[in-house]
This record gives sequence, structure tokens and C-alpha cells, in this order.
Amino acid sequence: MSDKIYDLGAGFWNIQGTFKLGGVVDIGTQCSLVQLESGKFVFLDSYELTDEVRKHVMKLTNDGQDVEAVLNVHPFHTVHCAQMAKDFPHATFYGSSRHRTEVPEVDWSDDLVESDAVAERYSELEFSLPEGIHYIAPNDSVHAGSLLVRHPASKSVHIDDTFMSPPFKILKAVLPELMLHPTTKKALKDEPNAGEQYCDWVIQLAHDWRDTHNFCAAHSEMVKFEIGGFEKALLKAVKKARPKLEAS
Repeated sequence: MSDKIYDLGAGFWNIQGTFKLGGVVDIGTQCSLVQLESGKFVFLDSYELTDEVRKHVMKLTNDGQDVEAVLNVHPFHTVHCAQMAKDFPHATFYGSSRHRTEVPEVDWSDDLVESDAVAERYSELEFSLPEGIHYIAPNDSVHAGSLLVRHPASKSVHIDDTFMSPPFKILKAVLPELMLHPTTKKALKDEPNAGEQYCDWVIQLAHDWRDTHNFCAAHSEMVKFEIGGFEKALLKAVKKARPKLEAS
């Protein structure tokens, strides 16, 4: 799989990259580039840019000088952070507490990426942290938790793992358009009604972000929805999963 960059309009670009599981199977990964009202740019997630995609990004961002920040929104997506910091040394790097411990060579901001301070700083974006599940699960193999980001101007959503689309086009004929991450049940907090809290959060998010057009997810094919399609697909996914999640 070669890296690709998609211009989704209104100052939002999604970059679909390569990530080989065990060094063999390419399950893909992503980052997104957002132009702010100031003219500066922020990345959502880190990725080692190469070849034509790198040239394109550098042209857009004044050879990287206009990249103001990198927001690393998934606690377990840490592989490319160090290289990203080398590529954009003037940018402020935001991450979770796990980013700090896993990639200590990066000069992380004191403000965590999921903090209110970051949300207020980047008002062009909307953020949502799942309820009822761990953002940073005690089990390193459980990746359902992440900070979700929406760019209202382009009607684009950037999501790592929490929600997924079929990873390969051939699967779209037999799988739904959207799915909850397969480790969601394992990610539930050890609290009363955690499953109910999570499902209620998903339902509210589906309503609040119903006009989403571009669904950009890690390890997944991009999905383009008509208005209301994202809401419908997400409600269908949580309805199917709800009995098992609330039984936990």
C-alpha cells in the first residue's frame, strides 16, 4: 500500500499510510492535516511522511514551518511520534500520559491532548472522549479508547480504532459500514452501568455529529456519508452491540 493524501476541502487533508502488523500484514494507519483560521496547521496523529506525500505536505506548510502543533489522539499510536518530532521541530507536541512514558525523547507539552486547554486552543475542532471505557486501558492490547476529533468546516471526523469501517473493500459487501472496535467490551471500566454509559455516549455523538460526510479511521477504508448516513450507521452499530456491552 502506498501512502495517499486526500484533500477533503475547507482546509482538511487525510493521509492514509502504511503500518505492517508483525512487519508482514499492512493494516494501514493515518494522520490528518488541518489548516487553522490563522493560516497555521496542526496534525492529528503522527506519521512518518515520505515521497510525494511528504513533498505535498511540505509545500502546503511552508516546508513545515507553518505546522503549529501535532495532536496525538490515540494513547497506543506512538510508533511515529519521534520521527514526527524530528520532521517538525518547531511544532508543539500534545499527547496522552502514555505518550510521555513511551516516547520520552519527544518534548511533550504539559497540556494533555484530551485536556480542556487543548480543546479551547483549537476551537476550529470538536473533541469527544468516550464515556464508560478506558481511554488508556490497563491491558496494552485493548485499543478501543481514543480521543475523537471532528472538523466541522469539512464535515470530517478523524477517529483511531474506537469506530471502524471494513479495512478492505472486498469486506464491505458482508460487513456494516461502521463497527465498534472489537476490544470495546474489554475496555469497559469496572464501574456500574459502564456499558450503558458507553452506549449512551455513542448515541449522543451520532446525533451531535450527524452531518459528518468524511469518516477517516485508522486501519480502515475511508467512508463518505450522505447527510444523516453517519448517524444511521453508528446507531445501527451500537444497537447491535448494546446487549453484550450492558451485560458486562
